[in-house]
Amino acid sequence: MARRRKDTAAVVTYHDHEVITPENRLRKAISPQPAANEEEDPVARAEKALAALSGQFAAWMDEECKRLDRARRALREQGLSEKGAQALFRAAHDIKGEAATFGFPALAAVAESLCRLIELTPGVTRLPLRLIDQHVDAIRAIYREYARTDAAELAARLIGRLREVTDDFLLHENRGRDDVIARIKAPTLVPES
Repeated sequence: MARRRKDTAAVVTYHDHEVITPENRLRKAISPQPAANEEEDPVARAEKALAALSGQFAAWMDEECKRLDRARRALREQGLSEKGAQALFRAAHDIKGEAATFGFPALAAVAESLCRLIELTPGVTRLPLRLIDQHVDAIRAIYREYARTDAAELAARLIGRLREVTDDFLLHENRGRDDVIARIKAPTLVPES
């Protein structure tokens, strides 16, 4: 393992890859001295603003789930198209990114699986509508049942099975494409809920 700096990024070189960590320029914008009070602390202000908005998170996630469902229905009704697949991908990607912030972290893994399905299927016309339906229905069900005490356990089982079926489909569809197979087999970047 060799370490070096490249411009302002730290680079660690291994025998088969490099890890590049860019410089965190945000640190220069924040004073090294602790804030005298909460009003001067940007992190505390951001957390306070987030807490003030948290009452709206459920409504926002509900709207995101409806948007995902509309994209799925449009794809079904108008046929498999690049435009329709991209609308579905954007809706799923937004849920993946917002799920933890909005208080529904279990939704991120299902949304991530749907994004992988769309992104790694070779050709939009080969997208399996039934598997898309299963992802969208899972997101909606997990959201709807989030208050249940066993919701996290049920979501984990559902997510595991969806990921397994999705990976099987993608591995079959991408046989002979070693670069894509490696991406399919790579671990997810979405944290466990």
